Amino acid sequence: MNLSEKLSRTARENPKKTAYIFQDQETTYQELEGAIQKFASSLKELGYKKGDHIAIVVGNSPYYVIGLYGALRLGAVVIPINPLYTPSELSYIISNGDVKGIITMDFLLPKFEPIAELLPKVEHYISCESGEEVNLSDSSLKPQLHSFSQLLQSGSVEFNAPKMEEDDLAIVLYTSGTTGKPKGAMLTHKNLYSNAQDVANYLAINNEDRVIAALPMFHVFCLTVSLNAPLLNGGTIIILPQFSPADVFRMAKNHQATVFAGVPTMYNYLLQSAKNNKADFTGIRLCISGGAAMPVALLKSFEEAFNVSVSEGYGLSEAAPVTCFNPLNRPRKAGSIGTNIVNVENKVVDEFGEEVEPGEIGELIVRGPNVMKGYYKLPEETSIALKDGWLYTGDMARMDDEGYFYIVDRKKDLIIVGGYNVYPREVEEVLYSHPNVSEVAVVGVPQPDTGESVMAFVVVDDPIITAETLTDFCKENLAKYKVPTEIEFLKELPKNTTGKILRRNLREQIKNYN
Repeated sequence: MNLSEKLSRTARENPKKTAYIFQDQETTYQELEGAIQKFASSLKELGYKKGDHIAIVVGNSPYYVIGLYGALRLGAVVIPINPLYTPSELSYIISNGDVKGIITMDFLLPKFEPIAELLPKVEHYISCESGEEVNLSDSSLKPQLHSFSQLLQSGSVEFNAPKMEEDDLAIVLYTSGTTGKPKGAMLTHKNLYSNAQDVANYLAINNEDRVIAALPMFHVFCLTVSLNAPLLNGGTIIILPQFSPADVFRMAKNHQATVFAGVPTMYNYLLQSAKNNKADFTGIRLCISGGAAMPVALLKSFEEAFNVSVSEGYGLSEAAPVTCFNPLNRPRKAGSIGTNIVNVENKVVDEFGEEVEPGEIGELIVRGPNVMKGYYKLPEETSIALKDGWLYTGDMARMDDEGYFYIVDRKKDLIIVGGYNVYPREVEEVLYSHPNVSEVAVVGVPQPDTGESVMAFVVVDDPIITAETLTDFCKENLAKYKVPTEIEFLKELPKNTTGKILRRNLREQIKNYN
């Protein structure tokens, strides 16, 4: 069984059941299944086959749902990409990921025009109509351009899907790497199906649930918890194009939502807007938090304000992603990421891979049917991450006597901005490419709203270079959340005797500022 097959079965058994709601319009499982079939058949007519790679660069919308499941139905490998990425960021992933076709919004096509020559393997750009006035008549991509809507119209519901094996590659999720370049985590049909079903079982997500999808769908958290888990079980997805407290409250009230999933930043904004909106959340039976550690004070304040339980969990792209959640049938422990979900095992080990005693700190490692095959075209990185069937997360954790896990510290230098992972090296590489930057080190600064912000310490060889100059330079090459919000100029960066930059000294310097 895989995601595509299960959705087909649900559509046959409950054809009139609402699969998703978008802009207050309901679409049934039968209608969704028909669209998936038509899109898959049109992809086949364009020359796509099982194993081809298709990128989806689309925000939260039916385009994403149909594009994802249509490509999977064909047996294609899907590469979800953040629509906020710059042309240079898009270029690397599309090239490294051997992408043959790109599904994207019409207003995003100008991002691809300057990099098209760098992407010789891309044969088609499938344009999703936004309703905005977008003139594509003079686009350099026009010879390769196809309309998503027209492909749906011309497709056939009689499409026969190829046979899929559970270990066939389904999705490659690019996650920022310590080398500064994103790494593609290869997830199989088994990885995705098992994790979605296990999460649904653990959190009792069923066909009566209506799940608000406010997290970005290109992110694995939303993909599994807010999209795949409900659809596998006949639930309804309430799709929000982007997060806003007002929209969350309105949709929760108007469409009787029962489950909300978000990162701590979202909960903070909802809490700040709670005064006049508490009644809108009365139908919510469960809130799910992940992507970053949720401050205990925020968790308790939110639960008190809305009289709802928040189950905090843990996951990573390489595990499709969920490995832990606070259980519903046992006490929720504030500050904990919970216990093992169904069929997944976590443990804390020392530097030799030996399990440590409860209460002791070590590295969190994971195994289960959700763990990736490896990193795409990176055998050495794969051998470091996967050892004897275990995924080494790089996160330091401890486990208590009752089997609840606690993250002590994230990966050594990881910065988490509003739930998004930012690796310093990636930002540093961009700054180093500026002709007047000679040294740079990037660290995270704690922020009450976003978790952290990005701060850069820079040494330049020209005194006329300003923080604004470097910020503008970063904006041209990095997604908005990766751009430093503060830039501090130093004459020299602190280093140890071997010349390695000491980030911990810079973090201490920030504390002294405060």
